[in-house]
Amino acid sequence: MKPLSTRLGRTEPSATIAVSDRARTLRAEGRDIIALAGGDPDFPTPRHIVEAAEAALRAGDTHYPPARGRPALIEAIVDKLERENGVRVRPNQVIVTPGAKWALFVALAALVNPGDEVLVLDPAWVSYGPMVELNDARAVRVALPASDGYRITEARLRGALSERSKVLLVNSPNNPTGRVLGREEIDAIVRVAHDADLYVISDEIYEHLVFDGAVHHSLAAEPGMAERTVVINGFSKAYAMTGWRLGWLAAPEPVATLAMNLHSQGVTSASSFAMAAGVAALTGPQDCVAEMVAAYAERRRFMVEALNAIEGIECRAPDGAFYLFPRFPRSGLDSVALAERLLEQGDIAAVPGIAFGEAGEGHLRFTIATSMTDLERAAERLARVAPDL
Repeated sequence: MKPLSTRLGRTEPSATIAVSDRARTLRAEGRDIIALAGGDPDFPTPRHIVEAAEAALRAGDTHYPPARGRPALIEAIVDKLERENGVRVRPNQVIVTPGAKWALFVALAALVNPGDEVLVLDPAWVSYGPMVELNDARAVRVALPASDGYRITEARLRGALSERSKVLLVNSPNNPTGRVLGREEIDAIVRVAHDADLYVISDEIYEHLVFDGAVHHSLAAEPGMAERTVVINGFSKAYAMTGWRLGWLAAPEPVATLAMNLHSQGVTSASSFAMAAGVAALTGPQDCVAEMVAAYAERRRFMVEALNAIEGIECRAPDGAFYLFPRFPRSGLDSVALAERLLEQGDIAAVPGIAFGEAGEGHLRFTIATSMTDLERAAERLARVAPDL
């Protein structure tokens, strides 16, 4: 038989999904696994959002919606960007997608040609690199050392540039490190983007999940950045809507036009009644978000203190998102072997740091988007098994 796709053959499956799937399998076999690998909030979707979808279904909203998205949701996104982020866009610059992951993929597809280079700040979410490669571009890793707090500097960005540099991919609050961009970092990104004529993809999916006074700033709101920035966002994290598969992008009009070509040919649209839920999320009461963030903040406080109290573990308090990225400086194991041993000896599922790039080696990623009871149990198990890690 003729060979299958070599491109997909080179593409590794998502490490976070693989670890989460393995944890589910072990649980099904009777193991008491504490799953700290995924990014799925343990909260239910807020009731008013669910009710909006239920009402849409009862009203017969079960047919093809407009491919770009329902006008009501497009309008809600446009209003949200101006109100919360200081970013002004027109409706034809917005595309509603089945998850923010698809928004990222079509944005990259619209921006790059074969051989173009995309700067990926390392450690980075596990899907950035594969998405770049699947679009026939090259992911250029820009290492942000843990010893410097994963800080972005102008020198580090400029050191990664070449004549093929086309896009800079930024994620703030960051997965996996929890870093939120500071003013100096934003200024460095803006200067380099202008000087090197880069497009910027700004993944802002965790924007509402910030702690201790950290403030999220959208790069598209910076002077001269609107015409070169694609904003990626969605509903999964802030509104506990991971299973709804609903995201969106806002892009310069030429980019949005090309992204729509792939979007309409690839998936047609997001789900019709999920869009009604999206409208309710953006225009309804926001106290549900504040309540979830407060719970994450308490879990963060507990886990950071608990991990730092264990000999052989160092854990920086994240500025945002709902992950911890502890380091195991005394372990002689690489992060894959470390995660394996933790699963086998401690019944805790975590993601190896190397899955996020070379700068993540020596770390594991834990989620705090799980119950405090599970986190307390995880801390006890870590204290028990840490000497063997």
